[in-house]
This record gives sequence, structure tokens and C-alpha cells, in this order.
Amino acid sequence: MSITRPSGFEEVCDVLATAEEPLTAREVLDRLRARGVDGFETSYRVATVLGRAAERGAAVTVIDGSPYRYRLDEPSR
Repeated sequence: MSITRPSGFEEVCDVLATAEEPLTAREVLDRLRARGVDGFETSYRVATVLGRAAERGAAVTVIDGSPYRYRLDEPSR
């Protein structure tokens, strides 16, 4: 099965990978914009992409709360 990832998804993963703690979608979007990545127009879009990726088994954890926070899972060794 092939999973199509949206443009900018790798940059989102890079933001999460370099974060010291879980981030909100707004924080991810702000860091993307600081890096010059414009593939996401709103934090809602970031949250949607991360939520769907987590549902499909990607290495993304969604932490319940208000607002939700996201982190990249550690690779298995």
C-alpha cells in the first residue's frame, strides 16, 4: 500500500524531531514559517496532517489536551 504524504510533511517531521518537547500545531506552523516552509497555511492544516499520519501508523504521537500536542516517536532499535 502506498501512502501519499502532503508537500511539506518531511519538514513537519524535522520540526518535531528537533523539538525538545511536544509541540502544538501552532508552534509547528510558526517554526515552519521561520524556516521558510510555506506548504501549510494554517495550524488546522498542520493538525489535520499530523492526526491523519498518526492514524495511518506514522511515527507521530498525538497527545490529548487543549490544545493537542504532537511529537515524533523514537525509532525502534
